[in-house]
Amino acid sequence: MADTLLASITLDGAITFAKGYGLNFSFLKSAYERDMWLEGFRTTLVLIAVTIPVSLAGGILLAGCLTAKNRLLSLPARLFVELTRNTPTLVQLVCAFLGLNMLISDALGGAGRNPFGAFFWVVTVVGMHGAAYHAEALRAGIEAVPDTMREAARSLGFGRLEILRWVELPLALRIALPAIFNNLVNIVKLTTVASAVAVGEITYASIMIWTQRDIVVELMIVLLLFFSAINLALSQVGFWLERRLRTPGLGPTGQGL
Repeated sequence: MADTLLASITLDGAITFAKGYGLNFSFLKSAYERDMWLEGFRTTLVLIAVTIPVSLAGGILLAGCLTAKNRLLSLPARLFVELTRNTPTLVQLVCAFLGLNMLISDALGGAGRNPFGAFFWVVTVVGMHGAAYHAEALRAGIEAVPDTMREAARSLGFGRLEILRWVELPLALRIALPAIFNNLVNIVKLTTVASAVAVGEITYASIMIWTQRDIVVELMIVLLLFFSAINLALSQVGFWLERRLRTPGLGPTGQGL
């Protein structure tokens, strides 16, 4: 009871403080809108936490295929990367959710039997979009690995896959870290396309609230601060990893803040 009263007093104080600067956050007094907004924050964080590993795993797989000698591996990977890079992410998401998902529903005998929802398609499309960019960064990193290291690995009896796993990828990751973290920042921003297919992330929740109230500026300020904070933290992690994993004479080093 005391905690609820304290929270109410704190919330009222914050709303009054913001009002002093011409910002109206009175919607936070509505339990329905406040819960929807907070759920939007949580959904966005979950989207980011799931999509980033998907993009990294896809990027490594695609990079391995792009650098393979076998055309049966490299050609489909190249076509996928070009198709993904050259078309808008929103268009890909709509095609996947309204087109491919509908075909799957028809094949399974109805939408009720289709296990893939809007959240799944957002993770898949945004994750693989990021994977295409990771793959190009890693491919450049693999090609930058000195041939002498490959020859040394071959002299030790390493096969092609072992060279990729133990020599090329570890060095390529170090070289490509700046580009990969730049892609991750872009992935965080791309999660906002989820609002187009009614996934209740923070942008969608904010749109739902400001259609009922004239508080677009207030919510946009929060959105800008929210995504800026996440991407600033992500960038600092990237700079820290660059310094931590730096190989002398190989690849750049970021300075961070």
